[in-house]
Amino acid sequence: MRVLVVEDERRLAGLLARGLREAGHAVDVRHTGSDGLLAASAGAYDSVVLDVMLPGLDGVAVCRTLRQRGNMVPVLMLTARGDVPDRVAGLDAGADDYLAKPFSFDELLARLRALHRRAGGPSSAEVRAGDLLLDPARRRVFRGEVEIDLSAREFDILALLLSRAGSA
Repeated sequence: MRVLVVEDERRLAGLLARGLREAGHAVDVRHTGSDGLLAASAGAYDSVVLDVMLPGLDGVAVCRTLRQRGNMVPVLMLTARGDVPDRVAGLDAGADDYLAKPFSFDELLARLRALHRRAGGPSSAEVRAGDLLLDPARRRVFRGEVEIDLSAREFDILALLLSRAGSA
């Protein structure tokens, strides 16, 4: 999955990018609302993780502008502003989900997977080949009862091969 992270706090942006890459995602990072809007408008992203409090153009305005332009990329708002009126404003601007800081990185990954499924991304159904089981939703592989530890790239290659099994 290709993810755009728009976060002005550089340390957090770096941690998000590193964690998402370790989970097998391609990640681009922008630090201002204007740069995030430009990247989201020009790039083919599977999802956008968008901070609300950005310098210049805030995240709510970025999301609203994307929607007005017909860009329906799934948007996960990520912010320290987690009160109900703030969440309502983000969702009404077109965000698909809203996660308040501090957050669990595992929850962020799960929310991104859910957004991807809802957006019609590749099937999250388990794939079987003999006693090999590939679980795309959790990015896990088993041979019988034994889990096989794969890197993100190895997992993606195996998923590709299994998706084309039987074709010559």
